[in-house]
Amino acid sequence: MDFSKLKPCLEKYAKTPGTLIAILQEAQELYGWLSPELLAYVARETGIPPAKVMGVATFYAQFRDKPVGKHLILLCQGTACHVNGSAEIERAVREYLNVEEGEITPDGLFTYNNVACLGCCSLSPVMMIDGKAYGKLTGKSAVEVLERIKGENHA
Repeated sequence: MDFSKLKPCLEKYAKTPGTLIAILQEAQELYGWLSPELLAYVARETGIPPAKVMGVATFYAQFRDKPVGKHLILLCQGTACHVNGSAEIERAVREYLNVEEGEITPDGLFTYNNVACLGCCSLSPVMMIDGKAYGKLTGKSAVEVLERIKGENHA
């Protein structure tokens, strides 16, 4: 795999202690996920022990260890969302996408994941897609959001 797109980031943080998280964030932004090969490359290029790189990458929930679709859907399952109908939204989204949690749709467009909390309780039930929160959802309105995004990608 070609990791040359990460070179500027590595040069930017060269010799600066405490920048591993920033490097991994940039790597994930560029490549979509942190493959074992990418983590080994980061370790080699930074001189940080591979076990430490792997430890940081697996400790923080923000880092992904498998590929995701073009659009990452995070459905909140926190207490407020649960009480306000997140189960209905989950059923509708999974049925519409025809995927299980963590799977990529066959067209590569979406990955669906449940999360413990998005911190948007006043918008409950809420889902986040590519960092944008969609709140006060119903199963129908959640599917409408997905249809709109799908349409934008096929236009």
